[in-house]
Amino acid sequence: MTEAIGFFGVGLMGHGMAKNIMAKGYDLTILGHRNREPVDDLVALGASEAGSVVDLAKASDIVFLCLPGSPQVEAVVSNLVKGLPDGAIIVDCSTSDPVSTLKLGETLEGKGFHLVDAPLGGTPIQAEAGKLTALIGATDVVFNRLKPVVDAWAETVVHVGGPGDGHKMKLLNNFLSLGYAALYSEALALGEKVGISTQVFDNAIRGSRMDCGFYQTFMGYALEGNRESHKFTLTNALKDLRYLESMADAAGMANPIGNAAKNSFAMACSAGGDGDQDYIPHLVDFVAKRNGVTRT
Repeated sequence: MTEAIGFFGVGLMGHGMAKNIMAKGYDLTILGHRNREPVDDLVALGASEAGSVVDLAKASDIVFLCLPGSPQVEAVVSNLVKGLPDGAIIVDCSTSDPVSTLKLGETLEGKGFHLVDAPLGGTPIQAEAGKLTALIGATDVVFNRLKPVVDAWAETVVHVGGPGDGHKMKLLNNFLSLGYAALYSEALALGEKVGISTQVFDNAIRGSRMDCGFYQTFMGYALEGNRESHKFTLTNALKDLRYLESMADAAGMANPIGNAAKNSFAMACSAGGDGDQDYIPHLVDFVAKRNGVTRT
């Protein structure tokens, strides 16, 4: 029997994921939120729209969640369990706090449900193309049941380990990328201070061993002015680095570099970079302004 799929959070990433799930022939039920455009588009393509979280649960064997973070996931799950069938799978594609994920997973297992963490790697463009990366934390049995559905929207599926391990790996991944963003921003500001323009900096780095895909999307804004080169908000970046700090605290480990990166994003958010249109590469402007630098 084909699994019935539910999806809550059909925004920048979720729209493409949901569209590709339908393209593989799965029946899809979605739950709308503030932005109606992606919801209306998916309904036009054949998705059903639920009127509530409980209605979404009743229509689904597997529910995907793409939400801002753990508090929202916990709130939605508390209502999903009121309507889910026995043995249903909840798939948290958010970047969540592994401490929360593990506690929530244990609670759900005790009620006859399964929680899978499947945070994403990639961009909205890759989501639309079905070429995301999924970092999955699940038991072998649950992973094997879920994988055919994930294959609909992911080009690369990595079974990282058991429940919670997907979110742990995602935070480590984001530690690297957001750490790079903080480093790039500070390096570019310092360069301007000592007479090295952004263009000259890029001439030296691009194509060298220090070049990488993240560098290129970051410089898509810092050098070329494309404000949408990496559509991931400063607010979400700060949230992820706080989750990293929580994970390090739970493990009893010092995390000084992570804290330094977190403080860079906290500075930007406190200076006004906390809206829906301020993305990771825009950190470069906040760091420059803080240091009295005009980038060229």
